[in-house]
Amino acid sequence: MSAIDLYARHTAGFEERLAATLQTLRDAAAAHPGRVVQSTSLGAEDMVITDLIARHQLPIAIGTLETGALHAETVALIGRIEQRYGVAVEVYKPVADAVIEFVRKNGDKAMYESLALRKGCCGIRKLEPLGRMLAPRTAWITGLRREQSNNRGEMQRIEADDAGRAKINALIDWSWNDVWHYIQQNDVPYNPLHDQFMPSIGCAPCTRAIGVGEDFRAGRWWWEDEAAKECGLHVHQVEPLPAR
Repeated sequence: MSAIDLYARHTAGFEERLAATLQTLRDAAAAHPGRVVQSTSLGAEDMVITDLIARHQLPIAIGTLETGALHAETVALIGRIEQRYGVAVEVYKPVADAVIEFVRKNGDKAMYESLALRKGCCGIRKLEPLGRMLAPRTAWITGLRREQSNNRGEMQRIEADDAGRAKINALIDWSWNDVWHYIQQNDVPYNPLHDQFMPSIGCAPCTRAIGVGEDFRAGRWWWEDEAAKECGLHVHQVEPLPAR
C-alpha cells in the first residue's frame, strides 16, 4: 500500500487551508523580494510547498541541506524536482573537513552514544549549512505543521527566528491527510521511503520506519527521550511577528 493509499483524504476546510497557504507564499515573495528561500527537507510537506512555488511561478528560491548522510532516495528527489519543475535547487553541504574530523574523533556511530554527540553531528551537517543558506535572506519557508509533534504545537504561521528573519510555516494548520490529498490531486513527486512507513525522514542513521500506533516522529532519533527530538533547526526561541 502506498502512502497515498494510506493517508490521502479530502477533509472539511481543505480548500480554505490551501488558499491560505498560497496567499502566505505570495505575501512572502512580495514582502521579501529576492530574499526568501524555501528550506526543504524533501519530505512530503516540503514537496507540497515546492509544487505550489513552481506551479504558481512564485519568485521564491528553493534550497536544501545535503548532509552527506541522507538516503539515496532522498538525494534523488533533488534531480526529480529540477527535471519536473525546471527550477534549480540550491544544495548546501557540510564542510568536508569538519565532517572528517568529527568522524575521526567520535566514530561514524557517535549519534547513538550521547545526545551531545548527536547534536554535534547535526550542528556540522545541518546547522552550519543552514546558516549559509539563510545568510543572504530575510525570510525562510518551512513545511512545519502543528500536528507533527507536541514541540511544534504552539507555532505561529509567521514567526521571527533568533536572527530576526521571518520564519514562515506555510502549512502550519494542514493535516497529514491534507498533505497527501494535495500530493494525490497534483501528482507531486515524493520520497518512496514514505511508502515504507517513514512519515518523517532525516539522515539515514537517524530514521527508521514506524509501527502501528506509533507517533508521527517516532522513527526519528528513536533511542532518545521524546523532548530531545529536534536537530536544532527548529528549536530557536521565536516570537510571532506583528500582523502586516
